[in-house]
Amino acid sequence: MFGKKRRDPDPTGKGPQATSPAPEVVAFAPVEAPSGDEGAARQGIDGRYRDTKAAVFARLIELLDPSELLRLDVEQGRALLARIISEVITGDRMQVAASEERALLNEIADDMLGYGPLERLLVDPDVSEIMVNGPGPIHVERNGLLSRSAVQFDDADQLLNVCQRIVSLVGRRVDEASPICDARLQDGSRVNVVLPPIALDGPVLTIRRFRRDRITLKEMEQRGAITGPGAELLRIIAATRCNVMIVGGTGSGKTTLLNVLSSQVSGGDRIVTCEDTAELQLEQPHVVRMETRPPNIEGEGEISMRDLVRNALRMRPDRIIVGEVRGPEAFDLMQAMNTGHDGSMGTLHANSPEEAITRMTSLITMGYPSLQAEMIRAMFASAVDILVQVERLRDGARKVTRIAEVEGHGGAGADDEIRLRPLMHYEVDTEDAQSGAARTGRHVLVNAPSEVFIQRARYHGEGDRLARLLRGRAGPDGGVARTEEMHGA
Repeated sequence: MFGKKRRDPDPTGKGPQATSPAPEVVAFAPVEAPSGDEGAARQGIDGRYRDTKAAVFARLIELLDPSELLRLDVEQGRALLARIISEVITGDRMQVAASEERALLNEIADDMLGYGPLERLLVDPDVSEIMVNGPGPIHVERNGLLSRSAVQFDDADQLLNVCQRIVSLVGRRVDEASPICDARLQDGSRVNVVLPPIALDGPVLTIRRFRRDRITLKEMEQRGAITGPGAELLRIIAATRCNVMIVGGTGSGKTTLLNVLSSQVSGGDRIVTCEDTAELQLEQPHVVRMETRPPNIEGEGEISMRDLVRNALRMRPDRIIVGEVRGPEAFDLMQAMNTGHDGSMGTLHANSPEEAITRMTSLITMGYPSLQAEMIRAMFASAVDILVQVERLRDGARKVTRIAEVEGHGGAGADDEIRLRPLMHYEVDTEDAQSGAARTGRHVLVNAPSEVFIQRARYHGEGDRLARLLRGRAGPDGGVARTEEMHGA
């Protein structure tokens, strides 16, 4: 196919979909295969369309100069393809309806100029995740829920071609020798590719998309992800240079919340970010962004997250932000938080603040087996100030479910556990009778912060704001009794 001839990166540097207009989509593949006479008729229609597409594509290759197409941007390339396809259909007297001609243009242009069937999903703003499990129907995530689309690749070769095109744009390769690869699209979307023989049923492609426009705390309030008081508490946490770890499961919204919290950072700070795949969207004027690098085909040249965090300490940062802590770099981040880099942040896969402590302990032990668990917990307690948990609920809604303050460490002996002070949690009020999904709920402020946190807020000029947040909410036990009801999506 023509697409296989175009494995070199885009010479313009803009990426294949940089200016791609939203195509008019005409779906020919059914979501579910019909049965009986209807299925046979449908297969005949689809088979005729595929034969027509193959014939038009073959004639197109004969008439088109590939170098000419490479010199054009996406819009100009579509115009050229539309003209030639029309000439081929007319000249060869093909029986093609107007709707089929538009579909041919969409699919052939997607194959030659972009990412094939993925193009119509990449321009859909509601799609947050694209999952391709071989040449069958593509699954997508919309609003936190999975569904099967009517879009699919023609065959495994077409899918493989798209996978190789994606990774080549960032200077990486994927083949049988290196069957697993992480990359990203020009818009920042994260891509994971797994090829046979690792993937048993054909190439597997997963794309996690990110909003181009930055979400704000105000938007999170409007969506019900957090209440006004909770958002105000997060503002105070960021402004008072607390060291924060955001915990949650896959797809729960950890990176989104990290972006939101980082937006509250002062523009005068020097911020150094360390990420496996660049996802953060910081707009402050003094930001240094670093990204890990995998080893080359000879197994050399790898730059790990641990290397980035260690190097960040030599760059005079005010804050260090780690996109995701998943290895021994956890120790270096804890060291940074303990040596004057207040206001540092990171995310961690864990299902609760308590589990985050165990997870960090195990990650550090992987790189430093001689360190005792008690010592690691003591270091964690002195380094991390706040743990924020995010979850994706059963109805697909993403919410901040817990905010906890790390009060301290019990010391050696039986009482060596880290003490957590819950500040806020999310309570589900009602559930849908059929699906069990949360329909209404509320964020509840359960405790006032510790005296240490209050003094810290005063030192950073946030004492009055914190006092206004807590005024009138103290219950009989000193906790925050008043709640605000939030309705789920």
